[in-house]
Amino acid sequence: MRERATDVDVAIIGGGVNGTGVARDLALRGVRVALFEKNDLAFGASGNSSGMIHGGVRYLLTHPSVTRDSCRDSGYIQRIAPHLLFRIPFVMPFAGGNLARRIYFDLADAFFRAYDDYVPLKHGKPHVRLTADELAELEPGLVGDFAGGLAFDEWGTDGARLCALNALDAREHGASIHVHTEVVEILLEQDGPRRRAIGVRHRDALGGTVSTTSAKLVVNASGAWGPLTGALAGVPLRVRPGKGIHLVFDRRLTNYAIAVNAIDGRQVFLEPWQNVSVLGTTDDDYYGDLDDVRPTADEVRYLVQAIARVFPPIRRARITSIYTGVRPTLWAYGPNEDTLSREHEIVDHASEARGGVRGLYSMIGGKLASYRAFAEQMSDELARVLGVDARCTTHVASLPGGTTIPDAFALAERAEISPIAARRAIYRHGERAERLVARIVDAPAEARAVCACEPVLEAEVRHVIREEHARTVSDVARRTRLGLGPCGGMRCALRCGQIVAEETGASQAVGRRQAIRFLLRQRALRAPGLGPEQARQEALSIQALASQVGEEAVRDPSRADTGEA
Repeated sequence: MRERATDVDVAIIGGGVNGTGVARDLALRGVRVALFEKNDLAFGASGNSSGMIHGGVRYLLTHPSVTRDSCRDSGYIQRIAPHLLFRIPFVMPFAGGNLARRIYFDLADAFFRAYDDYVPLKHGKPHVRLTADELAELEPGLVGDFAGGLAFDEWGTDGARLCALNALDAREHGASIHVHTEVVEILLEQDGPRRRAIGVRHRDALGGTVSTTSAKLVVNASGAWGPLTGALAGVPLRVRPGKGIHLVFDRRLTNYAIAVNAIDGRQVFLEPWQNVSVLGTTDDDYYGDLDDVRPTADEVRYLVQAIARVFPPIRRARITSIYTGVRPTLWAYGPNEDTLSREHEIVDHASEARGGVRGLYSMIGGKLASYRAFAEQMSDELARVLGVDARCTTHVASLPGGTTIPDAFALAERAEISPIAARRAIYRHGERAERLVARIVDAPAEARAVCACEPVLEAEVRHVIREEHARTVSDVARRTRLGLGPCGGMRCALRCGQIVAEETGASQAVGRRQAIRFLLRQRALRAPGLGPEQARQEALSIQALASQVGEEAVRDPSRADTGEA
């Protein structure tokens, strides 16, 4: 390729797990990288997934390569981020009764025997066939006439933390990371009969400044936004966006994840996930605003109905939040959403059929469980074009905090905090939780819990703002789960807004406005899942908020700074 002086070698558009994964891979190879995300890291599907680095058992018949790659990458991710993964045991009950149901049970058992061949790649355990009595002993809340069940395991993770750690490692190896920075133009120049991508023009959404960054290559890793990003360069790109929602309950309701079929035959699951329970997921074609995806009451009822048939206690459980995301699945016209390929594809837009723009690539499809492999493939191609010989090391190089896992009780004693707070900090930060201890030693007041539900300490809030690219209350929530517990943020969002304002140099009015917007957004998202009692409590909570910050501020967050200089 023709050499020219540029600010960076590669400009990446999109701060999801694919974009941050490529940024990290390239930075570890010594490539100059700049990443631009118009919202926040993990704002889209990566931060709103089912929270599993799973083996892709459901794809074994139709896309076995996805299962193989997912299992292999699960093993690698366990190696590079051991603090961030946890085992989730699953049970899959099977109804008893007629011969057809018993045959179906036998076929499922045989299917999982085939899946067991891939299980060692992800350090899992072979599946186990359970009798009805064994199933009831493992999960007493199950109700039904069961022939038995199957038990297997997967690995849980926090997708938002995974993105944050990839971005952090990329920055520590020379990359520049720009959140809340929208790429408004892909810069092009004529290169013979075709065009060439030579950089991007971007706007800081919070500050308003517009700048340009020149680059030798540009990568579109914006997921479901991919076609919109491609349009900035006039190149065609198609994905089939699929909306999925998850319901979050205030505590762990089961010891095992429960996988069942919904009314339409789709498989859904209730999983114990960190210190809560998650029920998901839907899969529906989506044509709406990608920046404002909201659940519906119908989707909530669909999920609850599916689990309630075998686990009735779900109807008495309290929904504390609902999150939504849009999958960037590969385009296909006709197939049902649930049968669409979870494969991934790298698009080189140099050919006329792909838009005729040299130096521009798009990443489409993929899934959280195999992000690292997808990023490696993309980085290998970019390195080849750039003439970089360094090979991928992301499968062996630890993510930040992943070298060792501190003892929670020892850390708690040194910081004079609760062991629970220490354990949660270690989960998110691994060995870098020691940095929180150092902050607390220097400033003991930072040992206070800003979010008591999680818990999240003041030291951690300040740390993720200074070190992990958090610029708003919502960003802090993605990094720490602040405000996502039973109180819905009512006891912590305003204090978090104060800290954000202090750390970013903004006015307290700006911090207060961010907090109110976060609270109202969370309220709107969980509204479809509220029963009468919860709805009344929500109304009381909003009135309590109004008494703190003023009725006008709650009705219109843009006026939260009324009366402030």
